[in-house]
Amino acid sequence: MARLIALIIMVIPGIFSAYGIKLMRDMLFGILQPPFPYLWLQFLIGFIFFLAGLSFIGGFILHRDRKRNKVQPRFVKKSARRSPSDV
Repeated sequence: MARLIALIIMVIPGIFSAYGIKLMRDMLFGILQPPFPYLWLQFLIGFIFFLAGLSFIGGFILHRDRKRNKVQPRFVKKSARRSPSDV
């Protein structure tokens, strides 16, 4: 059940990113979608959708890997780092 919920959590931002890419592509071909009055606004909203979805997915993966200690030392939180004197 937990994996299904995690999949749903990952699919929704993926859909937003894909829609953002579609809006940006349509702007490059000059296709204006109905809710947007200007092509530049359509591109800007598409870019925001794409960045928001991508950053959510990236943050989700980084958070999961931090919990499992599978990240490089530069991505470990500062409070969780161990100094050589702690050993």
